[in-house]
Amino acid sequence: LAQCCAKVIVNGRTEQKVEQASAQIIQYSGQADSPLSEWDTLSAAECLEKLKAVRLNTSHESDAESQVASETVQWINITGLHDTQFIQTVGQGFGIHPLVLEDILDTDQRPKIECHANHDGSHDSEGYVVVILKMLYPLSMLGEKAQAESNGADFISEQVSLVVFRDHVISFQERAEDVLEPLRERLRSSSGQIRKRGADYLAYAIIDVIVDHYFAILEMQGEKMEALETEIRLNARDETLHQIHALSHELRRLKKYIWPLREVVLTLQKSDGYPIHAETQPYFKDVYDHLIQIIEVLESFREVLNSLDDRYLSMMSHKMNNTMQVLTVFATIFLPLTFVAGIYGMNFQYMPELSWKWGYFATLGGMAMMAIGML
Repeated sequence: LAQCCAKVIVNGRTEQKVEQASAQIIQYSGQADSPLSEWDTLSAAECLEKLKAVRLNTSHESDAESQVASETVQWINITGLHDTQFIQTVGQGFGIHPLVLEDILDTDQRPKIECHANHDGSHDSEGYVVVILKMLYPLSMLGEKAQAESNGADFISEQVSLVVFRDHVISFQERAEDVLEPLRERLRSSSGQIRKRGADYLAYAIIDVIVDHYFAILEMQGEKMEALETEIRLNARDETLHQIHALSHELRRLKKYIWPLREVVLTLQKSDGYPIHAETQPYFKDVYDHLIQIIEVLESFREVLNSLDDRYLSMMSHKMNNTMQVLTVFATIFLPLTFVAGIYGMNFQYMPELSWKWGYFATLGGMAMMAIGML
């Protein structure tokens, strides 16, 4: 496990995501007037101690208060995957399997879902679901140093792992920057129905926000494609072909991140029972529809990019044909003139025209008439 977290590989380079791993806890319940509790920048021990204290208080409450507490949802967000001890402590505190922790720390995972049951095989309060997906966001969200190390990419991919229990969701991410702040604001302002639902709905909301930001990344790629199309039509250069290949590489990255997520969401949509309840499954159907739309747009972009590649080659071939036409005209004109000049440039002793008074002017006139005739 330590070897998996010693370093993080991103786009072929080693990078430490954050200076210090930390945890954030957001706790709320389904009561309309219940306050939202939030703790930031916690260590692993502080995080577990805080949750232990919450559950200890719950055990001393009345039956009515315990019913409310049983509806309490906790979102534990872990930032930073390079701190092995931190991740191990949190994983052991929540009973997460070591193999799951290895998958969380390996940031090159494909999007996938795993359902883990109790030791006796039952999906009760001890079971959990693990969802691994990619979060994409524009490079502008990062600092100048990170932008300089982006290798020309205009978006960042970050692995997000969700561990969904009955009454809490644990999310693991690489960087402090993310696209989930609007979701946190919805929780703080109690807008919508998110605070009236359980942990499975919170997991849906996190996945939904991440998937919705895929559209923004696709819009960026579409704008780049339109700019390339204009450049090919007006002034195709050698650099244009490199830009086409770079965009093609980014589209392949997007396909690698998005395509497997379709099966993940489909599994959540059709899950039977704990911890994804039947009333939450239709919401995953909405996310699945969004993913199908994104995949269709992505495939159309790939087709357009292939046509741009062909159009670029066609434009370059057209430019070469124009150049060859000009060279052919010049070669056609000067070939007979070179022939005449070559004849009279020979050093034979007896050439009658050389002793003729008007020979030079007659030769130049004949060559001029031949050039005009070729035109």
